Amino acid sequence: MSPLLTLLVALIAPPRSGTELVRQMHDRYAGKWYQSLTFVQTTTFPDGRVETWYEAMTVPGKLRIDIAPLAERNVILFSGDSIYQWQKGEARPGRPFIHPLLVLGFDLYGQPVERTLEQLTGLGYDLTKIHAESWQGRPVWVVGADSGDAHTKQFWVDQERLVFVRSLELVGRETKVVSEIQFNRYRPLGQGWIAPEVMMFRDGKLQMKEEYEQVRTDLRVPTDLWDAAKFQPATWMN
Repeated sequence: MSPLLTLLVALIAPPRSGTELVRQMHDRYAGKWYQSLTFVQTTTFPDGRVETWYEAMTVPGKLRIDIAPLAERNVILFSGDSIYQWQKGEARPGRPFIHPLLVLGFDLYGQPVERTLEQLTGLGYDLTKIHAESWQGRPVWVVGADSGDAHTKQFWVDQERLVFVRSLELVGRETKVVSEIQFNRYRPLGQGWIAPEVMMFRDGKLQMKEEYEQVRTDLRVPTDLWDAAKFQPATWMN
């Protein structure tokens, strides 16, 4: 099937499962989505505390966060389905971790569909369930839960743009609360999209707000930035 025909089918035929939706999302932007991303993030917490984070990403699977002041060398690195940290330039042991927001918001467009399906299944999403809803005045697909269920792990996708906009799940060991994440205020970025506002809630209470500025896709991110064994300064910011 030609790319044009695939796109037309995706626009006309509603997906019958989360698997079909993931494939439609991937195919819509295959070869078009940006492969690298850098931005400066203002991170605001409920107590009024504000931090500046400098972030670099390559699609798929790599994200580095340098937390200001940069001289303190505090870094969080997501790479190879693991998370690593440096505190004051000293490495901490890594641990396995697949970042669901990286997968749903970015990696999905730059890696094979089968890889994405494997990750989402491993994260606990039921890809057999899908239904339609409305979110912020736009039609969306909801994957992972039945209509009216706000507790089962699920992700929401804009039907027209085919981008991730929301997730819901119950979290907590003893006292369960609803964790909600929103990707807001989407705007075009190259032939893809970017949501420059990310909001995270627990039982409806805002826990963290992220705002992106100085968003660029044309900077070359050095490969040694992803070396989890040795601290490297984030030279892309210079």
